[in-house]
Amino acid sequence: MIKLVNVEKSYESGAGKTWVLRRINLEIREGDFVTIMGPSGAGKSTLMGIIGMLDGDWRGEYHLLEHAVHKLDNRKRVELHKRYIGFVFQQYHLLDDLTVYENLDLPLSYRDIRKPERQALVADALDRFQIVGKKSLYPSQLSGGQQQLVAVARAVIGKPKLILADEPTGSLHSSQGKTIMDLLKKLNDDGTTIVQVTHNDAWAAYGNRVIQLADGWIADGQPRVGAA
Repeated sequence: MIKLVNVEKSYESGAGKTWVLRRINLEIREGDFVTIMGPSGAGKSTLMGIIGMLDGDWRGEYHLLEHAVHKLDNRKRVELHKRYIGFVFQQYHLLDDLTVYENLDLPLSYRDIRKPERQALVADALDRFQIVGKKSLYPSQLSGGQQQLVAVARAVIGKPKLILADEPTGSLHSSQGKTIMDLLKKLNDDGTTIVQVTHNDAWAAYGNRVIQLADGWIADGQPRVGAA
């Protein structure tokens, strides 16, 4: 599903060139649940930004399904992102001036989906994530766990093939974190490919593969012990 070939990223500083990612070669199969781990500054979020097409300033090859992303202009990359990818952030990134219902409807409004179908998709997501009673509330009226539930619902409402979760439980206490991870696991069991960044070994164990980054290099990419 995903193939990265010699992907690199750097920036110029007063001391010269500083490398963020070096010679990243990585393949992720459809249906995988991959965890990216490593210390702060290892390049985890940068790699996620490249895979999610939020960052276009890099070198190398990136293939997503049949698309050669590295050959596409920004407009076509945005179209691919909308079609295939859902993103879950640590800080939720909900729009404060929109209700829960409106936050869920927003990504659908960017696509060629008629209003009745959008309404049905939002209603299904509200029911699936058990947040029907929150649909008219604003993010500031929700707890952190509830906001992240909405963020996950928003990420999956368009039925993406790939979910990228960058520290999705980082701002939550353990029981809320387990709720989010159980949801991601269920989505993966249903066929959605998931790539997450986490520092938590327990959350990493939900997946079938761990990629270790160190100083911008892949240090290890072995399957998790006991994983199918």
